[in-house]
Amino acid sequence: MQKPNIVIIMTDQQRADASAREGFPLDTTPFLDSLARSGVWFNRAYTSAPVCAPARISMLTGRYPSAHRIRKNRAIHLASYDRDLIDVLREQGYATALAGKNHSHLKPERLDHWFELSHEGGRGEGRTADEMAFDQWLTVLNHGVSREPTPFPLECQGPYRAVTDSQAWIRSLQGRPFFLWLSFAEPHSPYQVPEPYFSLFPIETLPPMRVGKEALAQKGFKWEWTKHIGTQAYPNYDALLPRMRANYFGMMRLIDDQVRRFVAFLEAEGLRDNTLIVFVSDHGDFAGDYGLMRKGPEMPEVLMRVPTFVTGPGVKPSPSPHPAHVSMVDIMPTLCEAAGIPLPDGVQGRSLWPLLTGDDYPAEEFAAVYAEQGFGGLHYTESDPPVPDNGFIIGPRGLSFDELNSHSQSGTMVMLREGNWKLLFDMQGRGQLYNLARDPLEMGNLYGKAEHAETQNRMLAELLAWALRTQDTLPLPKGKYAYVLKRDPRNYWTPYR
Repeated sequence: MQKPNIVIIMTDQQRADASAREGFPLDTTPFLDSLARSGVWFNRAYTSAPVCAPARISMLTGRYPSAHRIRKNRAIHLASYDRDLIDVLREQGYATALAGKNHSHLKPERLDHWFELSHEGGRGEGRTADEMAFDQWLTVLNHGVSREPTPFPLECQGPYRAVTDSQAWIRSLQGRPFFLWLSFAEPHSPYQVPEPYFSLFPIETLPPMRVGKEALAQKGFKWEWTKHIGTQAYPNYDALLPRMRANYFGMMRLIDDQVRRFVAFLEAEGLRDNTLIVFVSDHGDFAGDYGLMRKGPEMPEVLMRVPTFVTGPGVKPSPSPHPAHVSMVDIMPTLCEAAGIPLPDGVQGRSLWPLLTGDDYPAEEFAAVYAEQGFGGLHYTESDPPVPDNGFIIGPRGLSFDELNSHSQSGTMVMLREGNWKLLFDMQGRGQLYNLARDPLEMGNLYGKAEHAETQNRMLAELLAWALRTQDTLPLPKGKYAYVLKRDPRNYWTPYR
């Protein structure tokens, strides 16, 4: 049996709801919408954590942050796992490559090909003069918002360069099965885009923000602090939001065109029919909602829900979204099953393969999804004195801010999504309960309300079950105390009926 080629196309900080297939009024992702409908797409897909490195490591290891141990964007080399996706695919003879943003535990020597680009472009030799000038311009932007069109051609943009590199690498393989992580650093800040994308979605045509900064006081200190550090770094923060949104949507359309270019290349090379394509983003972006840009506090839907679909050999197309609740953690075990690889020890995600192929599966298994957030410790509050990691960054390019700081990420919070309901619970026993069908912006906390006691208690019991399921089984004992853990081959906890 011929091994399928595997491509994971990942974006950074792309909201799930900002596409026409989800009812968004701007046509930001026309090709991705059609590609999603050529396979199976999920509108209840969630990140494992609303932070880049923890989410990316979850995708590659099939483990939640509490298991792989990386809760923040630093110390990523300390990730804990047995074997990750790269390990198992290389054992099966796959050529492996990264083209684009890494921000995971992976290192160049572990893959056959490495072409890294991040939020400030590329590095080192091999860049054209235009590319080097563009990368320097990105650095000067200081993760801010460009109020003018990017003064460099499309070919300098990260997605274009990553696709070009991927094409050259695939051509060099001469038929060897491959795994490619095509990872775009956009539409993350700095928010910049060249023409025609800069003018594609004029500010005056943008849909209104669904909730503004007036909601921050109700949401609490972490939300207000995130706004505070942003306005200290960028005094014109509020005035920048409309341009930021227009650039953000333009960046999405640029990405869409580059995915189209990549898929057209696969078709021209005769590779499309034997290539599984997974599309996902690591987390979302406020994109103006709550008067905020980027990410930061807690676990709102705009940050947690991510665009996710799979298309390719064996996948049974469905034009409508699949009703299952799924996680980024499920990608690694899904690809293992697609390639005929048993799950390594310590994998916690569940294989989605029967959902993709139209085979039988226990629907109850995917009735809910779980996620984690926070650095740990106690919550910082407005009464605490300043600490060094409070979000302000003073450097050679001036004042900036890091929204993922000790204040906004303090404590530990977990999430359970089930049907129309969402439960958040923290380490001090504080709960939040929302009916997203009626309250999609999560402004009316129903936790503790007598009329919702039955729903609350049911979800708390389910959340406890998830907490037990995600306890790490590694390292497995050896020698005299060695044992074999009983588990479903797909990591299901619900029996088939």
